[in-house]
Amino acid sequence: MKQEERRRFLIEELLRERPSCRRQEIPEDADRQKVLLRSLMNVRHPGAVSQEFLEVQDAYLQGELEAKKITRLSELSPVQEGIYLWRGDITALECGAIVNAANSGMTGCYQPCHNCIDNCIHTYAGVQLRLKCARIMEQQGHEEPAGQAKITPAYNLPCNYVIHTVGPIVEGELTRQHCERLKSCYRSCLELADENGVGSIAFCCISTGVFMFPGEKAAEIAVGTVQEYRAETGSKIEVVFNVFKEQDERIYRKLLCADGTAETGTGGGGCGLGRRWRRAVGLRRTYL
Repeated sequence: MKQEERRRFLIEELLRERPSCRRQEIPEDADRQKVLLRSLMNVRHPGAVSQEFLEVQDAYLQGELEAKKITRLSELSPVQEGIYLWRGDITALECGAIVNAANSGMTGCYQPCHNCIDNCIHTYAGVQLRLKCARIMEQQGHEEPAGQAKITPAYNLPCNYVIHTVGPIVEGELTRQHCERLKSCYRSCLELADENGVGSIAFCCISTGVFMFPGEKAAEIAVGTVQEYRAETGSKIEVVFNVFKEQDERIYRKLLCADGTAETGTGGGGCGLGRRWRRAVGLRRTYL
């Protein structure tokens, strides 16, 4: 099959699963077909799927992946020892594991073509990821609390694993509990990665989108937690801070001192993260 044939096959199969959509016309335009296919994958609830569907889907997603520019960790330059800053599409990053900022249901975003990281990861991994997450949640028997982490295969993504974590939702004033839960997200992901022998991990900006955690505070917690974990445990795991927005890249670059300059008050060329870290986790009430 060619890509066009695979895409049409997948659309037809997914439409058959939805009686209300069986009269849906398949557009001739390739871009509109891609939107329709993604929408159908997004709204599909976890359930049995044929081996033929999986084989065609996997071939299609691998073909789409080949058309992307894959970025390999080995191509990046560290800003600190074992720590990288990269702005790009996390679903096109080849590394040990990428982190998914999930919701408490843990089975992905069901809003068609939503631009959140949860939606993107589930789309390009394939329907197997939602099925795997659903099985994990069925065994767990309750929603995923904020600050914990689960690991799954990455299926059709170029990384080996996806580590899913639920960040805190900030409604109103930022509190110390919000900050502690966000720190726990990063710590839980790092611990789970090390437990599973994952050599590298790429973090998205957890909780800073629709969960409304202030971006600068979130970055301070992210950087502080990773550095603290590596120092305390001696872990050699390589960490990528993946950002999508230019503003977030500036925030992380300043924190990581990628330009070689010091933050205020360090005197020795360091990043001054001690004081910034105390602010971030809320040990000084004036910053909350």
